[in-house]
Amino acid sequence: MSSSRKRRVFPFTAVIGQEEMKLALLLNVIDPRIGGVMIMGDRGTGKSTTIRALADLLPAIDVVEGDQYNSCLNDPDLQSSDVRQRLDSGEILSTEEKQVPMVDLPLGATEDRLCGTIDIEKALSEGVRAFEPGLLAKANRGLLYVDEVNLLDDHLVDVLLDSAASGWNTVEREGVSVRHPARFVLIGSGNPEEGELRPQLLDRFGMSVEVRTVREAELRVQVVDQRTSFDSDPEAFSSSVQSTQDALQQKVIQAQNRLKEVTIDEDLRLKISAVCGELDVDGLRGDIVTNRSARALAAFEGRTDVSEEDIARVVSCSLRHRLRKDPLEQIDSGDRVIKAFCKIFEKDEAINVSDFELAAIS
Repeated sequence: MSSSRKRRVFPFTAVIGQEEMKLALLLNVIDPRIGGVMIMGDRGTGKSTTIRALADLLPAIDVVEGDQYNSCLNDPDLQSSDVRQRLDSGEILSTEEKQVPMVDLPLGATEDRLCGTIDIEKALSEGVRAFEPGLLAKANRGLLYVDEVNLLDDHLVDVLLDSAASGWNTVEREGVSVRHPARFVLIGSGNPEEGELRPQLLDRFGMSVEVRTVREAELRVQVVDQRTSFDSDPEAFSSSVQSTQDALQQKVIQAQNRLKEVTIDEDLRLKISAVCGELDVDGLRGDIVTNRSARALAAFEGRTDVSEEDIARVVSCSLRHRLRKDPLEQIDSGDRVIKAFCKIFEKDEAINVSDFELAAIS
């Protein structure tokens, strides 16, 4: 896609630091079934910048021309009812290339704005389903970003999570029902100082990432210099990292294609579940997400077999938000996950957590 049609955003590969957040986002793009990412951290740590950069990085998608739901011509699960009816009637549909949709959900949004509305008067008087699509329709096959998700009304968070899990949105008003595909990567961000999500809702996010302010003076200066360069001349700055952007985009595409070939040994699956049992994690979401995340990481790195290192690198952000909170406990939840991992996988319990920190995304 030509640069003139793209959003002018800070390039993903130019984001300095925050490697865990960047990898979690990429893994969810490779396998959206992981279930999204919850990013909690200080203000001004690049959360929103990185998320918008991710949408810009992703390859364009083919959608049915003129369709409001970004329907895919070849996948029935990603097609609106109108597109399916037209295909069933034998109509030949044309497609157009479109950048992956990036939808922001404002804090003041209503449920109608999110899900869409049905014009009941028109439906009753003319006998047609007059449906005005909402943000969930626009986000189909893309990213849905909720900043300050911890301040969003709980019932809206429930709707978001249900749609993200099922891949469908259903709107019912006065006996009139409309259902459309809504498969997207849900990304939430927030500052823990402004309130926390209920544990039941937090558990529904596939991964959780904690970002902290960079403390090293040299790194801070580097971040400031890069941002200044971008703001001064976005085109020139983006051009200087375009080859790196293209390489990462190809790596993501190859990982998406390779994912179905990736296998995980039964012994490793048993150990993942043993870690979840050791941490007293409720339900099975933790087991499922850790398996999917490890497979996506192996695919991202060009392999078809999951290793212990893959699990080590994703286990913390797959499980830390599922642990029961003890107000008197001083240890960080991520450290607790690593300690359990070391015990089950028979690693040195004195191992430093930094040994599991993520390699740079490049």
